[in-house]
Amino acid sequence: MTVTDVNEADFEKEVLGSKVPVVIDLWAEWCGPCRVYSPIVDEVAKGYDGKVKFVKVNVDDNEKLAVKYNVMSIPTTLLIVGGKVKAINVGAVPKETLKGWIDKNL
Repeated sequence: MTVTDVNEADFEKEVLGSKVPVVIDLWAEWCGPCRVYSPIVDEVAKGYDGKVKFVKVNVDDNEKLAVKYNVMSIPTTLLIVGGKVKAINVGAVPKETLKGWIDKNL
């Protein structure tokens, strides 16, 4: 499973309209922790193929989404189920922690 980039234009269709839960990695290019966290998200996504969709949103390019979801620090990870925020994680976490957070909230 690959992690796809989503923007404000396709967010509603790709995330809010998704039939499966969606994990969103909100990040920015200048963010050091985001660069460390990104490959962790990519790796975790492989274990949820077909069960959970993984997307990335660049907060610099999609400020309205960052404001809508009250993103104050990045990386921020959101779990969206049925179009609603089910869980929020702020900061970069290790692979096992991310998997545990997803599993606990599904």
